[in-house]
Amino acid sequence: MATRKTTKKSELEQAGEHLKTAAKEVGTAVSHKIGSLVKSAEKQLAKAQAQLSKAGAAAQRAVMAAERKLESTKRSTGKKLASLQASAERKARALQKAVEKEAAALKKAAGAKARAGASNKAVAKAPAARKPATKKAVVTKLAAKKAPARKPAAKKAAK
Repeated sequence: MATRKTTKKSELEQAGEHLKTAAKEVGTAVSHKIGSLVKSAEKQLAKAQAQLSKAGAAAQRAVMAAERKLESTKRSTGKKLASLQASAERKARALQKAVEKEAAALKKAAGAKARAGASNKAVAKAPAARKPATKKAVVTKLAAKKAPARKPAAKKAAK
């Protein structure tokens, strides 16, 4: 009978196989580790992109709000300017009317003074014959008549 001869692997061959198996396992572990690192990096990248898009949208909203506020300010400023201009025009017309009225009053007063001056000279000559009048009294009378006519003109000009 023939016996079967089993061949024993040498220790060197066994060590080589173990090394080969260990190298495969290390390779697989490294691949898994690299894969997980890549997945983690991709997640972080996606998160950063989401934050960037949110920040961009917020900045765009802020710019649009600022533009709306600017337009609103322009409109309100335009309205205020138009209002002030209309007010200034009304005041200018009123002032022009007041000046014209005052000029007419001054012309009227000048005409009345001229007539009064002529009658005052006649009156002044008549009493001089009867009674000597002092120059000071005549000047004060004329000044008293002239003063009220000038005061209203000064008030209107001050307004």
